[in-house]
Amino acid sequence: MQVKHLLLIATLVLTAACSSNKPEVDENLSETELYQQAQDDLNSNSYNNAIAKLKALESRYPFGRYAEQAQLELIYAYYKNVEPEAAKSAAERFIRLHPQHANVDYAYYLKGLASFDQDRGLIARFLPLDLTKRDPGAARDSYNEFAQLTSRYPNSRYAPDAKARMIYLRNLLAAYEIHAGRYYLTRQAYVAAANRGRYVVENLQETPSVGDGLALMVEAYQRLDLDDLAATSLETLKLNYPDHPTLVDGQFVPVEEEADNRSWLAKATLGLIESEAPLPPGETRASQDVIRQYEDAKEEIPDELQPENQDEVEEDLESEAEGNADDRSWFSYMTFGLFD
Repeated sequence: MQVKHLLLIATLVLTAACSSNKPEVDENLSETELYQQAQDDLNSNSYNNAIAKLKALESRYPFGRYAEQAQLELIYAYYKNVEPEAAKSAAERFIRLHPQHANVDYAYYLKGLASFDQDRGLIARFLPLDLTKRDPGAARDSYNEFAQLTSRYPNSRYAPDAKARMIYLRNLLAAYEIHAGRYYLTRQAYVAAANRGRYVVENLQETPSVGDGLALMVEAYQRLDLDDLAATSLETLKLNYPDHPTLVDGQFVPVEEEADNRSWLAKATLGLIESEAPLPPGETRASQDVIRQYEDAKEEIPDELQPENQDEVEEDLESEAEGNADDRSWFSYMTFGLFD
């Protein structure tokens, strides 16, 4: 019942926000009066009214004493009004117009905050959503924007909070990569799963997901029969994370069970009626069908239409093919014969 109530409240709030009329601003207000009323609206959490008055202040008095401050506070008003795209656009505009402003670091900070909270909408703030399974685009943007702040203004008053948020975002991005890798394991995309795990180990070190990345690499390499890589990853996992959940009594236990690729007939008969043998590497059912059709058509050719020296011709073609293979240049081998 609690979740239903929260959804109902969120729906009502969103409906009220969408149906609200655009606030009107008195055209007879002076610059000082406009700025003071905008401050009062910000203090009373009336962000729609504050946005309207700050925009009016900037348009009516573009070179006034409060113009730059109005642009800066407009970023904050958009952010508090849960308009992340507008907040980021306003921040980028302020940074572009006033790169040497004394409070430009605040614009960088608000830009990072807007991306940080972009995935945390009104409903997401009350419902238990797993952010590690959502699109990490906004998290990456926020991390990069906080990184710009800390690198350009290391002594800023906002730098400590930005660094703390960057640590959280790194952990979030690493957990997302692990979720994606495990999904690839379930889909039997073992190369993609190994790449996800290796990315975490190489690029997102000092995060809690590094052990999971190593376990992901071990499992994917074992599925690919890359025993050397699997053994190396397993030794690294045992050495650095001996208490990892995938290690039971020193032995690696895969998270995903190996897929059963047998046909439904083989499963139903418990293997008594097996399907066709697995194909050799590099061959497909289609290629085998083409070869079979060619051989059948060749056998159906009447003897009187066969050349008299058919056997000799085939032997010459085979020897010529072998000779051409031996005479290929290194460039031909490198390009797989595309430019022969």
